[in-house]
Amino acid sequence: MTWLRALREVVRSGLTIEEARLEPLLALRTAVGVALVIGPALWLAPPAYAASAALGAYSAGAATFQRTWRPRKVIALGAGVGLALGTFLGYLAAGRLATFLPLLAIWAFAAGMAWAVGSTAGIVAATTVGSMLVTVTLPTSIGRALEHAGIIALGGVAQALLILLFPIRRWGAHRDALADALAAVADYARRLRHDPTAPFDPEPLMTARDAAAVTPSQARTRPSVLHGPRGLAERIRPVVAALADPGVGAPPEGPGRDRARELLDAAAEVLDAAARSIRRGTPAEVSPGSTDALCVDEEHEVLEGPARQAAERLVELLGEALEIARCGTPGRTPAPPVPEDAQVLVRPTMFRLVPVVVRAVRRELRRDSPVFRHAVRLAAVATLGYLIAARLPVGHGYWVPITSVMVMRPDFHQTYARAVARLAGTLAGVALATGMVRALGPDAQVFGLLAVVSAGLSFMLNRTGYAYSQCFTAAYVVFLLGMGGQAWEQTVPERVVLTLLGGALAMLAYVVFPAWETPRLPGRLADWLAAEGRYAAAVLRSYAEPTREHHADLRRALLASREARAAWQEAYDRARQEPVRPRGLTSREAEEAQEAIKGFDRAAMLMESHVPRADSRPVPEAERLAEALEADTAQAAVDVREHRNPDWARVEEALHAWEGAAAGDGSPVVRRGAAMQKRALEALATAVSRTPLERDVGSAREEQRVRAAAATEGDGSGSAHRGG
Repeated sequence: MTWLRALREVVRSGLTIEEARLEPLLALRTAVGVALVIGPALWLAPPAYAASAALGAYSAGAATFQRTWRPRKVIALGAGVGLALGTFLGYLAAGRLATFLPLLAIWAFAAGMAWAVGSTAGIVAATTVGSMLVTVTLPTSIGRALEHAGIIALGGVAQALLILLFPIRRWGAHRDALADALAAVADYARRLRHDPTAPFDPEPLMTARDAAAVTPSQARTRPSVLHGPRGLAERIRPVVAALADPGVGAPPEGPGRDRARELLDAAAEVLDAAARSIRRGTPAEVSPGSTDALCVDEEHEVLEGPARQAAERLVELLGEALEIARCGTPGRTPAPPVPEDAQVLVRPTMFRLVPVVVRAVRRELRRDSPVFRHAVRLAAVATLGYLIAARLPVGHGYWVPITSVMVMRPDFHQTYARAVARLAGTLAGVALATGMVRALGPDAQVFGLLAVVSAGLSFMLNRTGYAYSQCFTAAYVVFLLGMGGQAWEQTVPERVVLTLLGGALAMLAYVVFPAWETPRLPGRLADWLAAEGRYAAAVLRSYAEPTREHHADLRRALLASREARAAWQEAYDRARQEPVRPRGLTSREAEEAQEAIKGFDRAAMLMESHVPRADSRPVPEAERLAEALEADTAQAAVDVREHRNPDWARVEEALHAWEGAAAGDGSPVVRRGAAMQKRALEALATAVSRTPLERDVGSAREEQRVRAAAATEGDGSGSAHRGG
């Protein structure tokens, strides 16, 4: 993608209105938290204290709108404490540049490394850098600095108390995640009616799994309806795919295909009903036609063989879903089975999270890590912006580094899009608020009320686009300045210019020290391929020796393959938006390789749907194929990284041996699935293989490098010898 096209995409993305459900009650509660600290501060203290209180309450309230599965009150308290600590330490070092700049650089670097824990931690940490830059100008002594820090922390406490006293949709985010997972499988079943090989994005299932991880205290209060349906959606997905697939399921045409479509339609309706029940906490009814379609007639059932097994399994699983759909009220929740991986889904408490955070940060402390490069950029831009602002003949110069810090993200597209959105939102918000300030005249109480209203609107539009939320954030700042007695003629034009300068500085920093994903695509693809190979091998070993240990290994391999796929997808999406030439993997090769590995994963999923139970007859031939798949995909991952052509000799040999074995006819599903995997691997080899001309050019270049290195060593040794 060229720079011009990338910048056009950046502008379009930054100004796009995102479709998101507005949450006015949450915004109202957070705005009330801002009002509860601004009002008394204006009444009992000077305007500077009101500004600190507003900063703490607003920033802590904004932190609670980030995507997180921890209790919101904990996030509010953590944000308030972080803001207060940053403010106090900033004041202690603010007397001289020799002390303040190193502190600012270290604090900004730590805030950048917080992205190793997650986006919520990174965003909240960035706000603490902003508070350090703003509030160091307010206190006049250490005692006053402690007072300002306490008032800022009080804003976080106020938000946490409101969340505790007035909970709105408690467990709502967890319910939505689980409902989205069921709805995604329902949509998948509908698409399979028309396209038997339709793809499925596992992201909703991954999100639901992340939401299912709770702390011990959360586990004691979690609604029982949130315990079992996630595992149900996980088990239904491969079954509906196996039923619809013409290779291992229903025939392509005829009564069997019609019966499969009927079952898929009933499955979609039942899963949608379960999703609505969980999301709303109300019972949902399923139409009698769908209930009748789930009755498998032993004598007149038209499906046979593996398709019949898939249909019976689907009816059994949908029976559990019907219980959820009909008993979804809080007072009549069913008692779903405990998930087999419940021990894995324990989220550490805040104190036990410390070693987890340390390990996550340590993993990212390397030069090629996007998080580490983001932390370096953040530290450099914060200090450079502060130095530039100190030299400018304007007040409130800290808006330059604040803008840079708040718009910067670890990837190119988000950084540039947020810079454009912040400038556009600031211009609109400043123009709107300035007109109101001029019309109303100086009145601290009125400006305080308008600041609360602006904060509420900013919170409500937080998920509809950064530009629109930033519009009311800018208005909020203008009203706070008016409340503090600042003249709008001085502050408003300065804010626009300094915002533009800060955004430009953030954008320039990414050009100077980027973290492009395009060069990393071969490595991400190799990781995904190796993970998929381990998953496919685990499926085959469950056929070769159907034990509980192998079933547990299969589950772990499936989760690892999903994580690798998500990492690839994130890198691929970012690379498509970067103005960088492909290196080692062109856009077409990446797309074709992605489709091939998805086909490989789908074949493994189809085989997983018919994995035998622990007491079933083993399929010993599957073990040799599992070893061949795991070895060939591991070697192919190395080949993809080093730009060599992959080879599937072991897989071909194992399949050939299986075809000649007399006992090979015992499991038609795994045989057909293995053939599908072989075709997918061949498609992958075609996608990433280099042509003879490319190989010749590469060999010639390698020979030139070897000759040049040898010549250099020869010259060096000759010179040394002559010099001796």
